[in-house]
Amino acid sequence: MKDITTAPFFVEFVRTATNMYDHGWDERNGGNISLMLDESELSEYLDTGKVIRTIPTEFTAPELDGKYFLVTGTGKYFKNVQYAPEVNLGLVRLTDQGQQAELLWGFTDGGKFTSEFPAHMMSHAARLKVNPANRVVMHCHPANLLAMTYVHDLDERAFTRTLWQMCTECIVVFPEGVNVLPWMLCGTNEIGEATAKKMLTARLVVWSQHGIYGAGTDLDETFGLIETAEKAAEIYMKIAHLPLKNTITDEQMHQLEKRFNFKARAGYLD
Repeated sequence: MKDITTAPFFVEFVRTATNMYDHGWDERNGGNISLMLDESELSEYLDTGKVIRTIPTEFTAPELDGKYFLVTGTGKYFKNVQYAPEVNLGLVRLTDQGQQAELLWGFTDGGKFTSEFPAHMMSHAARLKVNPANRVVMHCHPANLLAMTYVHDLDERAFTRTLWQMCTECIVVFPEGVNVLPWMLCGTNEIGEATAKKMLTARLVVWSQHGIYGAGTDLDETFGLIETAEKAAEIYMKIAHLPLKNTITDEQMHQLEKRFNFKARAGYLD
């Protein structure tokens, strides 16, 4: 077997976690990533018949039964992923209608997956219904998006329109907009279920006074999605207290729709 830490998907996962920490999105043990993998991707690197131990998931996700996930660990610091991936990451396979996770690699200190694992898996299940190519769920705490939830109306249409108006590329990158949840207790099935419901209509879900969830087909896409929204929020936080003399108009955003062949979320543009 080849060393799994040399696998392209693994190298990219570690690089992404490190980049997220360097961006200031994942302080201490804040944030988490999960990447869904096919068994064919693992065959060169892992004996999928060798189970290290079984970990209860405390939720049910029958549609994910038999699926493989590379995921960050609970209480683990993103800054340490690049130095000790075998401690800070784990590769699991869901079984028993998603109620059990078989650990196939990692968490060598006896740890387990992130406390937000239910929210991740529920979001994976939701996004797969919308896009069967979805593979990534990413949660982090970008400072400007978080700050924005303290001073901006949390109405999803208003929140989305503000982000779209901050930077020309925003409506192109996330034309479906951004969904928003009020503050909820993290690490629970309740916030997982609420996030998954929001994931049916958008790839970005803001957790007010907490952070953001993003989903995508690969690590680059998902990172870029969050990065774009955070850049827009940064611009907003820099100008929100100033008189606005110019903006990107709805007419101009309709021009972007035609130029880049996409359709903005229904009812979000005049």
